[in-house]
Amino acid sequence: MRPIRTIKKTSAQRLLPAQILVLGFALFILVGTVLLSLPMANVDAKRLPLLDALFMATSAVSATGLTVVDPGTHFTLFGQLVILVLVQIGGLGFMSMTTLLALLLGKKISLRERLVMQEALNKPTLSGVVSLSLQVLEIAGTIQLIGAALLAVKFVPLFGWGKGLYYSIFHSVSAFNNAGFDLFGEFRSLQGFYDSALIISVLSILVILGGLGFTVILDFLAKRRFATLTLHSKMVLIMTGLLLGLGFFTFLVLEYNNLETIGRLPLKDKVLVSVFQAVVPRTAGFSVVDCRHLANSTTFFLAFLMFIGASPGSTGGGIKTTTFGALLAAAWSVVQGKDEVEILGRRLPPQIIARALAIFLMGLGILSLGIMALSITETLPFGEVFLEATSAFSTTGLPTGRTPEISAAGKIILMVLMFVGRLGPMTAAVALAQRQRARRKYFRYPEEKIIVG
Repeated sequence: MRPIRTIKKTSAQRLLPAQILVLGFALFILVGTVLLSLPMANVDAKRLPLLDALFMATSAVSATGLTVVDPGTHFTLFGQLVILVLVQIGGLGFMSMTTLLALLLGKKISLRERLVMQEALNKPTLSGVVSLSLQVLEIAGTIQLIGAALLAVKFVPLFGWGKGLYYSIFHSVSAFNNAGFDLFGEFRSLQGFYDSALIISVLSILVILGGLGFTVILDFLAKRRFATLTLHSKMVLIMTGLLLGLGFFTFLVLEYNNLETIGRLPLKDKVLVSVFQAVVPRTAGFSVVDCRHLANSTTFFLAFLMFIGASPGSTGGGIKTTTFGALLAAAWSVVQGKDEVEILGRRLPPQIIARALAIFLMGLGILSLGIMALSITETLPFGEVFLEATSAFSTTGLPTGRTPEISAAGKIILMVLMFVGRLGPMTAAVALAQRQRARRKYFRYPEEKIIVG
């Protein structure tokens, strides 16, 4: 008999899907750093300092939008296109782009690659991940082209055909991927378009669609009726609607008389701005007001919306709407004295509640550490430090105009927050942990109760 040969796994084969995701995003950040630091990427033809290039690349791949240099005035066309590509890769996921390239080259998708795609797309099962990746690219491309066409109605008359079309494509991609990068200069974001119903409406819709998650969009396109949607899709749509409504009403009330934001505007513009500012905390870092002049109560509320963020499998960050919804449902079940968590005629398994609680606590812990670290390294007012850290972790990038003033240590802290925020606290934790899934327990500890509350 021939001896049975054991096949040694390479280091790449021993990696968990979550670890491959981390390394993949890190690789694209490093490539982006090199490209953005080149003289040809900068208007003054000088090399961008390595730390600043790394910060911009991290912000782009994580689809955050925080900037230490102004993309519209500092970078050449080449540099801006590098940012645009990084935003697209970061928003849609590098595995979706890799899958498309592999299929175009006639390469088969291996089981390991499918597992990584499953992790990247937050898909509960392995079946159909390749077709889902291709559908993601198709849907994203279609929505972004439609958005660019609508934005061109405003931008082409303002900037001419060439610049107008380029600006339309750039900002459509930036909005759908919940990135918030803009090319209008002076770190003012969209403050010059606060009264443009077309710009605000189109960008708001792009941000919302990008933040819903591709599984929800596909589910809705297939079924077309709310009653027949999956529980996941229903929860995403309900939570999104509630958060948008709450955000609009709260922002309008808190800032109504603030002369530094919307206090001087007519009622129509106040409503328009409030709608937009309720949408962008979904992790898209645009703004039509100067965030440095927001009331403290508004800043805290926007941070709350940013922490929740978008939905699973979307281009946005945060702990996700369904995570927050599951915890609300669990709390309501406890109040009602129920032993099981019920929502919309369905029962949520205990594992889902435990995972939601873990994501919430890990996210809160990471953000708290980031805020504390930034408050040590920076001399900015605490409110601005709080907003910067939350913007980074939630990958919102809400512009405060203070990011260029952050110290080198502060930039590193923000980069870590952006990177972890884009991956998600759970994915990052699994990637850093030991291979605990390989170890099985063949026993259970005895149960004992504790007093809580």
